Amino acid sequence: MTTEILQVIWSLSALGLIVLVLLHSPKGDGIGGIGGQAQLFTSAKSAEVTLNRITWMLAIVFMGLTVILSAGWVG
Repeated sequence: MTTEILQVIWSLSALGLIVLVLLHSPKGDGIGGIGGQAQLFTSAKSAEVTLNRITWMLAIVFMGLTVILSAGWVG
């Protein structure tokens, strides 16, 4: 029973991780980065920081569950 629950959480974290990685903006800001336009909107910067934190948390959950499920520690 617990293995199935962990597998569902693992699958959802994998899907969430894929979606969040695709939502990230590219690091090269293109032409807007030349004149400092990339740092103009602080709310976009705040959203990027929040997106990074959620992505890291999902990555940690995904990797932790991958180790737990592959090692067979949960019966």
